[in-house]
Amino acid sequence: MDEKALYRHLSHLFRAHPWHGVDLGERAPEVVNAFVEIVPTDTVKYEIDKPTGLLRIDRPQKYSNQCPALYGFLPQTYCGAEVGAFCGQQTGRQGIAGDGDPLDVCIFTERPISHGDILMRVVPIGGIRMIDNDQADDKIIAVLDEDPAYGAWRSVRECPTAVVDRLRHYFLTYKDLPATSKRRVEITHVYDAEEAREVIERSRADYRASYGDIAEAFRTWTGRG
Repeated sequence: MDEKALYRHLSHLFRAHPWHGVDLGERAPEVVNAFVEIVPTDTVKYEIDKPTGLLRIDRPQKYSNQCPALYGFLPQTYCGAEVGAFCGQQTGRQGIAGDGDPLDVCIFTERPISHGDILMRVVPIGGIRMIDNDQADDKIIAVLDEDPAYGAWRSVRECPTAVVDRLRHYFLTYKDLPATSKRRVEITHVYDAEEAREVIERSRADYRASYGDIAEAFRTWTGRG
């Protein structure tokens, strides 16, 4: 049985872990797979349970905040030393580390998506450089591939300013209590597609450094290495 056939048979028996068991995509970083955790109508924040790959409820959405885009992460990415170093390089900050999570992504589409726990193919067009307690917490901005309204966008500069401002406002306030005067997070700037692709590549390198090459490990395990 060849490797592809073995993968196929295993996929019939087991569901792939959305973080570790799904490839980022053959055309990455220009076009990537994304796993959606929450949609704008969700009143609770769903988050991947790292050990099992299942969605769990992290917390109710606080107050009136609702994410203005589909929100999730990019499979087989990790925000570690490389992502932290790049954030420090781009901001001139010292001591910035990655936040230890897969790379977050916000996805725009004209089509209503009613629930998360799905995969979709997206095109990164930019990103938001966010720092949370001296940790890089980048948010890649992407559009659904071949989306009728947004699928032709290739730069965050093509987004209306109000659309990006909604994302900025959400991430600046979604963790704050009403009486809090000091924000926990900071957004230093919004960057374009080329920088987003660099962040993605660095997050792939961080993933390999932390978890190894999953495909190579599979070949070794099956004696095909």
